[in-house]
Amino acid sequence: MEGASLLEMAVIYLSAGVIAVPVATRLGLGSVLGYLIAGAVIGPFAFGFVADQTSVMEFAEFGVVIMLFLIGLEVRPSILWGMRKAFFGLGGAQVVISGVVLGSIGLALGLFWQEAYALGFILALSSTAIVLQTLEERHLRQTATGTASFAILLFQDLSIIPMFALLPLLAATHGDAIAHVRHGIFAAYPAWVRALGVFAAVAMIIAIGHYLVRPAFRFIANTRQREIFTAAALLLVVAVALLMQAVGLSAALGAFLAGVVLADSEFRREIEADIEPFRGLLLGLFFMSVGASVDLVLVAHHPLLLAVMVPGLMIVKAVLIFGVARLSGSEPRTAAQVGVALSQGGEFAFVLLGVASAAGVITTDISALATAGVAVSMALTPIALIVFERVCTKAQSKDDEPENEAFDERPDVIIAGFGRFGQIVGRLVIVNGFKTSTLEASAEQVALVRRFGRRVNYGDATRLSLLRAAGAADAKLLIVALDDRDAAEKLVEIATRHFPQLKILARAYDRRHAYRLLDKGADVVERETFEAGLKLGEAALKALGFQDHLAARARRLFRVHDEEMFRALETVWKDEERYVVATRETSERMNELFAADLQEMRDEQGADLGTNPIKPPPPDDSPSIRYPTDPK
Repeated sequence: MEGASLLEMAVIYLSAGVIAVPVATRLGLGSVLGYLIAGAVIGPFAFGFVADQTSVMEFAEFGVVIMLFLIGLEVRPSILWGMRKAFFGLGGAQVVISGVVLGSIGLALGLFWQEAYALGFILALSSTAIVLQTLEERHLRQTATGTASFAILLFQDLSIIPMFALLPLLAATHGDAIAHVRHGIFAAYPAWVRALGVFAAVAMIIAIGHYLVRPAFRFIANTRQREIFTAAALLLVVAVALLMQAVGLSAALGAFLAGVVLADSEFRREIEADIEPFRGLLLGLFFMSVGASVDLVLVAHHPLLLAVMVPGLMIVKAVLIFGVARLSGSEPRTAAQVGVALSQGGEFAFVLLGVASAAGVITTDISALATAGVAVSMALTPIALIVFERVCTKAQSKDDEPENEAFDERPDVIIAGFGRFGQIVGRLVIVNGFKTSTLEASAEQVALVRRFGRRVNYGDATRLSLLRAAGAADAKLLIVALDDRDAAEKLVEIATRHFPQLKILARAYDRRHAYRLLDKGADVVERETFEAGLKLGEAALKALGFQDHLAARARRLFRVHDEEMFRALETVWKDEERYVVATRETSERMNELFAADLQEMRDEQGADLGTNPIKPPPPDDSPSIRYPTDPK
């Protein structure tokens, strides 16, 4: 769409994202792939709803800048020092080995050595934006896979500094190079001047962040104008980004350094909360811009070449990263998952390829082909992870699985899921003399629990054959303590159909999940945080002056009224509109009843709830509430 206004462009991008992302997420592809597909569809090489991507990409890259600033806020110097082995060892080895191997492949294909190794190290980088977003969606950020991936990505991001400094030097040694890098205020100066400018800019960021930014944020915070605090946080990110661009470096790298400087600041959490909403929207725009920038015409002209180049790049990188991760001590499955996650090219490749092309290190044709290949590899990453999880893990060799002990004969209880929740339930049952069969689908969790001398068997409890082998036909209870909500529902449905004698007690994530579990056949459902929330609420009442037994009685009353509210809404939860209306009405009615009960308690005792002596409470004979509270 030629000459589209800013508002028209906004409508096009927002419409594409709103349509594509929910569909992709519902299909299990993830939001990143949804954004990439949306961008490719509206881009100039497909339907052409948007033509010029230059201005949009420049704006969208600010999403990457904000993301790296937020990452920097989480990376305190103490954390960096604690992960120094993974950062320098794992990250450094990955960049060097991948760059050398990919460069050698380019050299073998007939490229000049400058061109081959420049391309090799550029392609050694991975996409921080796509990897972290995808790991977040798949709940892998806090796992061993997430930790190793983060260490490698962090080193890659910092390695951009020497890459920017070395590319002009490669241009100077290239006999055919006639172009010069025109990027930043030091572009016309010798390489050593540019290098000094870079280090001076980094030092300036550290000094200003430490000595000026903190006092400035302290002054702004005292004004209690939250919108000004948010504006100041955005101003900091933009100013640092402009400074980095002025010296010819990546704006995202400068933002990361600014985040690290402020990581120990008392305003870290406030800044993070204020900027976080901008990150998601701008990252989505960035992913759509990447999708729109894929030259589908070039892909159509060189389909076989790209069909070999892109999978070849991803396979080579995945194998190299797998090897490096294994040498660093990672488990085989973790190393393979890290390799697949980081197998694509990165967003900084677009910038570095442009710089290398302008410097004459890489020809324009190769730069355009590499750009298309990187974009395609980024789009394929979510699919690759899905394939890994759904196919490769099923084909995992028995050698990688923990060796299972024999199940107890005729167990009383089967526990599916032995994480934090399942362990609490399991220990209570076991210490009271009941025989149990325990199943846990995470090999890492099984290994961890066994180190503490507890019996747990590896396996997916949703497999009927394994459930039968665990003794489901003879057991009295099935305790469903799985983290995966879909798997929990599937297990309840299977157990209800094949083992009708089992009484099923299930862990629920929230109220809607509880209704779904009951609908599948669960007998008792407990929301995972409900009792902990009630206990903490009781402690809050005590801290506010309630006597101990009155705080306990208030907790019991709340549980009773919540049970009544849950049952009242059970018949309408599948109808969204009726459910919302009924929730409001029921909440108001239950609040009134709860307040009336508390007043009655005051009248009975003839005393204040807080300080005066009151009769001891009646026995706790109120029914145990088995259901969650909030209408999510």
